[in-house]
Amino acid sequence: MAMEATESLHNGSSSEVQHYQSSPPPGNEERTTHLRFLLSNAEAGSIIGKGGSTVNDFQSQSGARIQLSRNFEYFPGTSDRIVMVSGTVGGTLKAVDLILTKLLDEFYVEDGIDVEPQSKIRLIVPNSSCGGIIGKGGLIIKSLIEDSQAGIKISPQDDFRPGLHDRLVTVTGTLGGQMRAIELILLKLVEDPYYQQSASAPFAYTVAYNGINYGLNGVGGKYQNNLAQNKVYYDLHTF
Repeated sequence: MAMEATESLHNGSSSEVQHYQSSPPPGNEERTTHLRFLLSNAEAGSIIGKGGSTVNDFQSQSGARIQLSRNFEYFPGTSDRIVMVSGTVGGTLKAVDLILTKLLDEFYVEDGIDVEPQSKIRLIVPNSSCGGIIGKGGLIIKSLIEDSQAGIKISPQDDFRPGLHDRLVTVTGTLGGQMRAIELILLKLVEDPYYQQSASAPFAYTVAYNGINYGLNGVGGKYQNNLAQNKVYYDLHTF
């Protein structure tokens, strides 16, 4: 599972998940960026919704574009599909919050006590950009953990496979903690001039590992910053 539920005590009801309110520093709200992460097939189906209704709604609410790799086309070494959310920093964070909130509501099972559910999400980050998240001696990642109160773990470089130039950044915690950590990580990535290049081929390695040839306008097509259309890029017949 891309999201795995655990529990921690809290003072409110777990049935009322509050949406995260991001607050990017001035000047960053309208910067264009993207974020890639993993979802299981079941989670991806939930996010797409019947006839694409859910993903269309999320795109309309956030102004961001949401793309998914096709059914059974996975990130190497996992059984999870790839999601890329792209748009402004604020729009991207809004879309991610909508996605994580729905998954938490749908896949977290109440056990009758007041708990705040915790889960984990695995972000896909280019290896060349991970240094900006880790920092010298791990100082930056320690500050991100302290600020967000979420767990952040980056897969080691020796997990690499031929042709794969990304690492997985696992963020664990409550929804609020996860979203704060994701915001802090994204703001670091926005400052990396090489990070945006990974948006040009968001699902490139699924081609190499699964032998699938993506069309230009398919789910694995080249990213185009055309938020006004807010079209869904996936094959409805793959479920």
